[in-house]
Amino acid sequence: MADIKAKKYSYNIFCLMYHYFYYLCKMINDKTSSVSIKTLGCKLNFSESATIEQKLAQKGFVIKTGYQAADCYIINSCAVTENSEKKCRQLIHRLKQINPQSKIIIIGCYGALKHSELLQNQVDMILGNNDKMQVVDYLEQIFHHNPQAIEKLPKDSFFSAYSLHERTRSFLKIQDGCDYHCTYCTVWKARGNSRSDSIENVVNNAKKIVANDIKEIILSGVNIGDFRTEKGENFYQLLQQLVQVEGLERIRISSIEPNLLTQEIIDLAGENHKILPHFHIPLQSGNNRILSLMRRKYQREFFADKIQQVKACLPHACIAADVIVGFPTETEDDFEDTYQFLDSIPVNMLHIFPYSQRPDTIAANMEGQISQGVKNQRVKKLIALSDKKKLAFYQENQGKTYPVLVEHKKENGFLYGFTPNYIKVKFPYQSHIANQIISVTLSQLDSNNIYITK
Repeated sequence: MADIKAKKYSYNIFCLMYHYFYYLCKMINDKTSSVSIKTLGCKLNFSESATIEQKLAQKGFVIKTGYQAADCYIINSCAVTENSEKKCRQLIHRLKQINPQSKIIIIGCYGALKHSELLQNQVDMILGNNDKMQVVDYLEQIFHHNPQAIEKLPKDSFFSAYSLHERTRSFLKIQDGCDYHCTYCTVWKARGNSRSDSIENVVNNAKKIVANDIKEIILSGVNIGDFRTEKGENFYQLLQQLVQVEGLERIRISSIEPNLLTQEIIDLAGENHKILPHFHIPLQSGNNRILSLMRRKYQREFFADKIQQVKACLPHACIAADVIVGFPTETEDDFEDTYQFLDSIPVNMLHIFPYSQRPDTIAANMEGQISQGVKNQRVKKLIALSDKKKLAFYQENQGKTYPVLVEHKKENGFLYGFTPNYIKVKFPYQSHIANQIISVTLSQLDSNNIYITK
């Protein structure tokens, strides 16, 4: 009988201690600060956001995804167009509705350019591009009561960044800032002068990425072709080192100016299968008068020659081009000139943007601003041309066999991936093929013009 009572007493003590520790842990967890990072804009922003998230997790912050309630929201902002800024303001409003008590911190280009405007939008802190990595230290002070001196970083300092989110590919930052002061652009003001990482550090980051079983790296920056180190090394020399990284299967160049895409870079891509035959080359206009007003560093004849150089070395390379329509004083004849030029050269995809009037730029003060209605009509016409050229490129590759890197994300019962030359392929869902490189013969297009495998 005494043994039974002793056991019952011990059991009650155990239950009491269990509940005590359960509620203690719950209190601790409830007090753990949560952060959610929202990223707008370019691939460079995504690489930087991923690095900030990694550092916050190391400091003990709970990382929230999607639109979960969080103690603090960090918005890595973009200001390349008026619509980019509008998206940021809308996002602030939405996040405040989710959690009115949350702190909102804006980092990035919009914060760098529109500090006073943002202060009127329920924002608690604003950090520009130069100081965005210090957001981790500021949050340590705010939430973890960890007083520390936060030193102001030198102007135009460089910090490394890379993403691990997608698990099959990573955005790797190699360069920041821009010395090309195009008349329509504010990015050089928000990001500062061009500066680069060291080749040694980029290679070390690539090895860390590969160690996470990621097979493709997308080289990211504001003007990556302008990569140059203090030792005088250039982008071509960086590529020479990256192709030697063991386990790195694919290197994709995010965007490169036509005057910086040299013949030696093209030849290296032709010689080494790791450098993917996919080039995103900004054009902006096919009319030489408009190109001059934009202060671009080439005329359309140079651009056309560059495309021919790529196609001569890599006949099945995918070439995408950026185009701005409705730049000040662009007439119907100017636009038609651009249209006919694009139609005549072997560019396979177009990224089309209506000109956006950015404050404190030369173009914003030019006479001959184009109405939004006219810009919309021109965008629509170029989208149709882009669709036609993309379909022709897909059909041109029909019957060919390519290695496809299958991504993790499942959509409507399918997994998706891209060939080296950026042709989209979908696979009926099988979990074991995610993050695998599979040989695929392109044979059947679905109703959305995506190749489908059986």
